[in-house]
Amino acid sequence: MNMEQMMKQAQQFQQRLVQVQEELAKKRVSSTVGGGMVTVTVNGRHEVLSLAIDPAVINPTEQVMLQDLIVAAVNDAMNKAQTLAQQEMAQLTGGIQIPGLF
Repeated sequence: MNMEQMMKQAQQFQQRLVQVQEELAKKRVSSTVGGGMVTVTVNGRHEVLSLAIDPAVINPTEQVMLQDLIVAAVNDAMNKAQTLAQQEMAQLTGGIQIPGLF
């Protein structure tokens, strides 16, 4: 393979990478915890898009529980987004792990 072909393949890979990242930004994953008390939705780029809290959970005397539920929901949603991103990148790279991609 000559240098020109390698550069062309690198450009194609770069273009596909940008496309995958744009597609990930459009995908959504959600996590619901506490029996439906807290729901967090994030996109494939790990951006929190929404947070829903059941009004029954909003009790000033149970602030710590609500905080814990929110943290749990965000962390779970982020893990789902990470898995989604890894799956998309694996399709792009043919399963080869490339450090720094995700």
